[in-house]
Amino acid sequence: MAKTKQCTFAAIDVGTSKICSIIANAGQGNALRILGTGVAPSKGLSRGVVTDIEETKEAVKQSVIEAERVSGLNVHSAYIGVSGKHIQSLNNRGVVAITRNDKLVSSNDLDRVLESARNITISDDRSLVHVIPKDYTLDGQVGIKEPVGMHGFRLDAETHIITAATTSIQNLTKSIRGAGVEVEDLILSSLASSEAVLTEEEKTEGVILADIGSETTDIAVFKNGTVWHSTVIPVGGYQLTRDISIGLGVPFDVAEQMKKKYGKAIPIQNGLVETSDHEEGNGHGIATKDLCEIIRARVEEILRMIVIELPQSDYISLVPAGIVLTGGTSNLPGIEKLGQDILRLPVRIGIPRDIYGLTDNLYNPAYATGIGLMLWGAKHEASEGLPPSNLKDSIGSTFRHNMFRIKNILHR
Repeated sequence: MAKTKQCTFAAIDVGTSKICSIIANAGQGNALRILGTGVAPSKGLSRGVVTDIEETKEAVKQSVIEAERVSGLNVHSAYIGVSGKHIQSLNNRGVVAITRNDKLVSSNDLDRVLESARNITISDDRSLVHVIPKDYTLDGQVGIKEPVGMHGFRLDAETHIITAATTSIQNLTKSIRGAGVEVEDLILSSLASSEAVLTEEEKTEGVILADIGSETTDIAVFKNGTVWHSTVIPVGGYQLTRDISIGLGVPFDVAEQMKKKYGKAIPIQNGLVETSDHEEGNGHGIATKDLCEIIRARVEEILRMIVIELPQSDYISLVPAGIVLTGGTSNLPGIEKLGQDILRLPVRIGIPRDIYGLTDNLYNPAYATGIGLMLWGAKHEASEGLPPSNLKDSIGSTFRHNMFRIKNILHR
């Protein structure tokens, strides 16, 4: 039996509430064997955007050091998630002529048509993050997924293009590099999360992925097996806690504890919540019903905002597979039922899959982006035909085209 090739690499999910570093290797089928994780409280970020490079750098460094300690390996480069309200997306079409005498589509033709599609006018303060082919059309025949080897005269490509604020990318990358880690590639957080929690059937039928984090909700819509729409809205679990704090008149940290311990998206009728033993809380009782009513109102607003952001109003026919909620806030009890009642769609909670090894606490929606970054890396490194990594050397191998793009962003 042939020996399974393994590639060892790292990912860093730079979130607003936590920074998670993961080291893993991928073998046959790209299943991840987790070798080490490190989680540190996030500092220097607001709504997915770096606001203090030094604080962010130190938080990233703390997370990486812990992952290195557990795994016994050194992280030299990593896949990094990108989020924030500055993310924008659009769909664009490219077209090229097939110039070979035999009119066979080659991989070079794919490169040319994608280059044509990405030839769009964007402002100087924005940079391309992804140009993702949705499908191809060859001589009027639509819905082609793999045109290489087919005969034709004209090749069209429908693409999904994602851009980000250049300064936000620069500040994020500077923070990562300041922690001693090179950027292997930048991946939109919602696309990463989709790798960890969505099935191929859902992506084909039509599904919404909503990663509800601390201060942002990352949204990606999939149809016919590829991404159809993506956006980020600046609301998340932080807003729930703030509403509880204001509505019940308790300190923010007490409200956070109450939300995690007693909060539900579907209110119950009785019971009391002891605010806290903290001096600020005064230890007085709060009706659970009042707590959960506040949570329900904000969660309902977030759910409605998710579908309002879609470019097509008839979302029920667009995404028959429903909506998959992930991210830390999706751990809230009753959020599935509330989503089904409000949106009239199937709703489930997305939990990371295809992992083994040191997986303590990783089977949790809060780690969907981190695991998804690893799965993205495993898939794309496998597609590049990379050799196994030397565990004593640097982690991962640089994609030349991606690093060229990142360097362009950094030096603009």
